Amino acid sequence: MRRLASGLALAVLLSVVGACAEQDGDEPTAEPTAEETQTDKPRKRKPTGQGGPGVEASSLAEMAEDLANDASGTIPPRDEPVLGADISWPQCPKGMGIPEKRSLGLPMPVQEAEFVVIGLTNGPGFTPNPCLADQVAWVQERELMASAYAVASYPDAATLEKYAWDGPYDGSRLVGRLRNVGYQQARFNIDSLVDSGLQTPIVWIDVEPVPLFEWSSDPVANAAVVAGAARAYTEAGYTIGVYSTPYLWEGVVGSFRLGVPEWRAAGQTSREEAFSRCGDDWSIQGGRAVLGQWVADSRDHNITCPDIALDLGRWFHRY
Repeated sequence: MRRLASGLALAVLLSVVGACAEQDGDEPTAEPTAEETQTDKPRKRKPTGQGGPGVEASSLAEMAEDLANDASGTIPPRDEPVLGADISWPQCPKGMGIPEKRSLGLPMPVQEAEFVVIGLTNGPGFTPNPCLADQVAWVQERELMASAYAVASYPDAATLEKYAWDGPYDGSRLVGRLRNVGYQQARFNIDSLVDSGLQTPIVWIDVEPVPLFEWSSDPVANAAVVAGAARAYTEAGYTIGVYSTPYLWEGVVGSFRLGVPEWRAAGQTSREEAFSRCGDDWSIQGGRAVLGQWVADSRDHNITCPDIALDLGRWFHRY
């Protein structure tokens, strides 16, 4: 169920461009490739009007913090880190999804997992997780805690043209068109989230290379897509966070910073290593460490960072 922002927060959010604020409006140099790679047609949404002067990305981080505070206190506090998992299209029954990202039938979370972060996309933007509703039902039946994540991706030429003016940004410049694409990617994912019955106080924006749906070589252009998505989620009343690593984040969006909460990946390693990623030396874009993730036994495992379990309602919905 979509959460509504408070009246004051929403009034401010309507002016947020989120947009590469530290780039001072620099125009990206990279146009999207002409290669047609997306197979699912995105839904058409009405333009939301032209946004006025924006605020700094730090203000977006403040809005995210306010929304997180609104969601707190709904789950009893815990003294120790909590074990969880994340799932998405790879865990769907084999053969589902778009041709480039067929599902693999990977195992679902271990019994000890107390929360599950569910992916909304089948890889790139405008492609829904093909078994999202079933995965939500799986979590509901076990009365676990849940939240959501979605992959952000760079548009091909047709997608850029389709959404050039369909959003709150000025589509006369490439940076505005890319922000509108990111905005509509997020709106598409919110529709998927609501349709599936998934309830969550936060949407994690997954920023990393997307094989077969590559980002451009221009970090300013890439950051515009991420900024547009961040605005849409926040306007809809969701806290936002980012999932990545420092290396992957910089490789995609350069020095762009949102300052929002972080879910930090550690790769094929151990729980201990994933927990160590909660430290300041693994900061991605200046936000608070919330989760560490590691891969083992064909599963994605997660652990809450220090003190996060004291206020789990900020990060999860309890079924």
